[in-house]
Amino acid sequence: MFQGIELAEMLPYVAVGLLAQIVDGALGMAFGVISSTLLVSVIGVPPATASAGVHLVECFTTGVSGISHAIHRNINWRLFMRLLVPGVIGGVTGAYLLTSLDASVTRPFVMAYLASIGLYLLWRGWRHPPKRHHEPRIVEPLGLIGGFLDSAGGGGWGPVVTSNLLIQGATPRTTIGTVNSVEFFLTVTISATFLFSIGSNGFGPEFWHPVLGLLIGGVAAAPFGAMMAKRIPTRWLLIMVGTVLSATSLFSIYKALT
Repeated sequence: MFQGIELAEMLPYVAVGLLAQIVDGALGMAFGVISSTLLVSVIGVPPATASAGVHLVECFTTGVSGISHAIHRNINWRLFMRLLVPGVIGGVTGAYLLTSLDASVTRPFVMAYLASIGLYLLWRGWRHPPKRHHEPRIVEPLGLIGGFLDSAGGGGWGPVVTSNLLIQGATPRTTIGTVNSVEFFLTVTISATFLFSIGSNGFGPEFWHPVLGLLIGGVAAAPFGAMMAKRIPTRWLLIMVGTVLSATSLFSIYKALT
């Protein structure tokens, strides 16, 4: 399975995995979006195979990241339980559909919505930094939709769930830590569903070079994101989340329409 793998060809992906996971661990989003965009748009890996590869990597990166967030007390356990089951259900459903359907039709609309959320968070961070936080009311539907979009689009759990919880007034630090921690269980379930649905056909060196590179870089960077989420002030977390969400969503719209 690993015949033809060369370390030199993995190095660019190690750098991408390192950067993507630092951003993801600190802001609760971006690893799946950045990695999937790279695999599909640059490498030319089929969407189902790319999503399977990214989620395979995230089984390890989210596990390390989740442990790190727990150590730094960045997890709201009540919110964790409310997100877990709907997220897994949505993820399994999306994984099954992606193996037989093309999600490119709906992806631009989803990305346009996320870009608008990102711009709103940017405005809120600059002009109206929150002084009080409270428990979000709409949680389970977000978990279901976020899990579905994450598997069907190769990334979307963090952007959908984190951003919408922040809009409802949730505390950024514990929201980011909780969403990252739930993502471990989501990615394990999605990866198992993909492997069951499509097997290992087509997983040659052109697949394993980016996957192993992303895995090495992502695991190495995973502990640092939780440290950053704990130390960055709330206002700047909102601004950074808004910036990353807007930039990645607008780029995805551009790629989908060109």
